[in-house]
Amino acid sequence: MSNGVFPVIDLVATGDNIRRLRLERGLTVRDLQSYFGFEEPRAIYKWQKGESLPSVDNLYALGNLLDVPMDEILVPTELKLHIYGEQQAPACCSGFYMTGYFGYGKSPMQPQPFVPRPLQAFGQVPLPALFAGM
Repeated sequence: MSNGVFPVIDLVATGDNIRRLRLERGLTVRDLQSYFGFEEPRAIYKWQKGESLPSVDNLYALGNLLDVPMDEILVPTELKLHIYGEQQAPACCSGFYMTGYFGYGKSPMQPQPFVPRPLQAFGQVPLPALFAGM
């Protein structure tokens, strides 16, 4: 794999683009709801607000309905992640010091020491015993 740029989709800009394309064609949210066979229009509103993206199948169908290729619906972000070789560049911070994520800013997460245990067949060990050492 050569050094390159990993594309990332801008959810909000893509949602704005879906809304713009829909309005340019004179379609309502209810029209899209009917076209996709959704019981409620909630998914379409989520797409337009940038809360989620259509599935690949729905994106393909949306492209057909709006008469544009799928890549003209999706909007890439300006920020790109650079990929080096076959793995991403090293992280700047350890995952154990993500204050606010698990510890709500009180203290860094402390890693638990690894204690190897012999493997046993699942049916031979009572279920509570499986999780006793965790």
